[in-house]
Amino acid sequence: MKKSRITGVGHYVPDQIITNEYLSSIMDTNNEWIVEKTGIEERRWFTPGKDTVTSMSFEASKMALKRAGIDAKEIDFIVFATITPDYFVPGNGVLLQRELGIQGVPALDVRNACSGFIYALSVADQFIKTGMYKSVLVVGAEIQSSALDKSDAGRSSAVIFADGAGAAILQAVESDQPGILSTHLYADGDYAEELYLKDPGSSREVRLSPEIINQPSFKMFMNGNTVFKHAVVRFSEVIHEALEANGKDKSEIDLLVPHQANLRISNYIQQKMGLSDEKVFNNIMKLGNTTAATIPIALSQAWEQGRLKEGDLIVLAAFGSGFTWASALLNW
Repeated sequence: MKKSRITGVGHYVPDQIITNEYLSSIMDTNNEWIVEKTGIEERRWFTPGKDTVTSMSFEASKMALKRAGIDAKEIDFIVFATITPDYFVPGNGVLLQRELGIQGVPALDVRNACSGFIYALSVADQFIKTGMYKSVLVVGAEIQSSALDKSDAGRSSAVIFADGAGAAILQAVESDQPGILSTHLYADGDYAEELYLKDPGSSREVRLSPEIINQPSFKMFMNGNTVFKHAVVRFSEVIHEALEANGKDKSEIDLLVPHQANLRISNYIQQKMGLSDEKVFNNIMKLGNTTAATIPIALSQAWEQGRLKEGDLIVLAAFGSGFTWASALLNW
């Protein structure tokens, strides 16, 4: 049986840098509070008329393809993770396919928010293992800033979320080569309303109206305390499960790449697992939380910085809306 291996990674972040000082000028907050609560110093927001989820993912995909040393024509499947597609219908996978000029290649969209990239990675991994596909493009891309409540009422979310795209090329390799060892996926819908964006929902008699637009349900809601409490537990559980499933110990981890939800969460997990700073990759300080895009962007930047070496044991882990959580263990 074949296994899948990440052979190339790429990313794109918008040019527009949004500092904590800027946010302090439009809502009742300040740099000290934001850094203390989230670890974020600045983030990127898209430029209307220039950046789209499609355009950002296209740039990230081109970089990943170049680093993998393959042409877009060699891609035979696209798995696209996003909760902020350019269109309500169709999904973003087909829009990226069109930009890449690979019409006919199947495209699947995954809507699992912060866990989306690992879910998408797992889907791609299974298709490669079965032999159905040989080269899969996996993407995580988001434009969150246009849905944020940038008033005092929405500041707890507005200071966190950001925009960007990341991509990875998965290719079939022999079972004795480095690659993905296992993926682990979970969900608990009991907490769906603790982190969600309710409208425009299809189950309303009128899906969209001026009244709905002016309601809080049209903006992102997050119960920060509940999310934090569940995240630190589930992160630890799913990381340990991945290690145990493969007979590995936490001391063997070369790099943990967690979803960039909150620096406090990443630091808590790092401390609990006894990992040094060199063994954890964080970029939330400069890029914020880009939801499904955080892990592929982080992988791309880690590769650029020489922190991903052939054969390294890499752990990916995520937790987010749903609640959903997931992990992947791989040899680079």
